Amino acid sequence: MTEDAARGIARDGAAGDGASDATAERGAAQRVAWQWARAEDWQPPTELDTETPHPARMYDYYLGGKDNFEADRRAAEAAIAAYPALPLLARTNRAFLGRAVAHAAGLGIRQFLDIGTGIPAVGSTTEVARRVAPDARVVYVDNDPIVATHARALLAGHLAGHTTVLQADLRHPASILDDPGLKQAIDLGEPVALMLVAVLHFIRDEDGADEIVSTLRDALAPGSALILSHGSPDFVPREMADAGTKVYNRASAPLVLRERSRVESFFGDFRLTEPGLVQLPLWGASEDELPEGWQQVSAYAGVAFKS
Repeated sequence: MTEDAARGIARDGAAGDGASDATAERGAAQRVAWQWARAEDWQPPTELDTETPHPARMYDYYLGGKDNFEADRRAAEAAIAAYPALPLLARTNRAFLGRAVAHAAGLGIRQFLDIGTGIPAVGSTTEVARRVAPDARVVYVDNDPIVATHARALLAGHLAGHTTVLQADLRHPASILDDPGLKQAIDLGEPVALMLVAVLHFIRDEDGADEIVSTLRDALAPGSALILSHGSPDFVPREMADAGTKVYNRASAPLVLRERSRVESFFGDFRLTEPGLVQLPLWGASEDELPEGWQQVSAYAGVAFKS
């Protein structure tokens, strides 16, 4: 599949929901980002590795974005060849994020901790949360320096203190929780929506996936939410899941697909809200909102609350 074809899939799947407006808005945001990047006081991140595919930049490619490198595009093409529904999965995951954030904000949560955010685009956590609650505060966390750079640029126009971007690694949750930037932006004594959207499947069990999530859950106040989506082998032939997993073995993070019961365990004693842990496109969507081919999306999604 060519780059243009992959982006065509993303565009076609978005038709009928303001795709042209979204594309124009994305383009404008990216122009702002690159203008900012050319500013005299900007220095490129020295730790940026453009030769190794990164999941966040591959995800950007699935969504039709331009913030990716040749290595990311080659790996993404290989992943799409193994699992053609990947661009659809990316779009439905973005839609789930929007519905879940709006749900949490509608219930009174005003603080959002989005870990593994990827490159913010149209429909970001900030956009959705502040549409429901203008006083919402969002902290973005990602370990890719290009994500942090572009996130700061794209979000530069937001009110001071309402959006914070941290470059940190989910594999070190204590360092995230202890970060001065997070402490300035979020009061962990009040409810927080912890967002682990399409990120935990890049953490191996042997790297402490359970301990990572438990550390983050334990730091949250009662009334907090856990918003989570996770890739799974449950909805595709095993050979297809294995082929997709092998592609990510060459990226900066592995792909660990987990079955439903294993994904559910990450919620701990948090109470899942309706409709529970379900196939990703189904969470909070009406029948009319389900895209063609949604049955091929092999991932789960759920939102749970701390008592």
